[in-house]
Amino acid sequence: MIPVTAADLDIDVSDPTGHGLYKWLLASFLIGKRIHSSVAVEAYRNLVDRHGLDTPDKLARCSHRDLVRLLGQAGYARYDESTAKRLHALGVGVSDEFDIQLSSLKKNDMGSSALQAWLLGFEGVGPKTLKIFMREAAAVLEHRSTRGSSH
Repeated sequence: MIPVTAADLDIDVSDPTGHGLYKWLLASFLIGKRIHSSVAVEAYRNLVDRHGLDTPDKLARCSHRDLVRLLGQAGYARYDESTAKRLHALGVGVSDEFDIQLSSLKKNDMGSSALQAWLLGFEGVGPKTLKIFMREAAAVLEHRSTRGSSH
C-alpha cells in the first residue's frame, strides 16, 4: 500500500502561514486511524475541501453534530462519534497553541521534539499519527528552527 502524501491532498506543508502544517496534521490524524485510507482521504476532502474547515479555528467552531455528519458522509460508521469528539478537541487545542508552538520553534526556543510531545498530548494523536505527520513536516519544521537561529 502506497502511503498518502500531502501532495496527494494538494497540501503545501511549507506554507508560511502554518495552514499547510495544520491541514497535514488534520489529514495525518484521519489517516492514522484504524480505517481504510480511502475513507480517511474522503473525510479530509469533505472536511477541508467541501466544507472549508481549513484552519484550526474553523474546526474548533464546528459542532459535534456537524462533525459526526461530515464524517458519516465520508464513510465513517463505527468511529464517527469518538473521532468527532477528538477532532473538535484537536481544533480547539491547535487553534489556541499551534502558532505559539511554531513561533517558538522558529525562534529556536524549542526543538521539534517538544512540538512532537505537545502533539502527542492530544487524544487520538498517537505514535502512528505522529509518524505520518512528521514524515512530511520534519523538513519544514527543521527549516523553521534553523532559520530562526540565524537571527
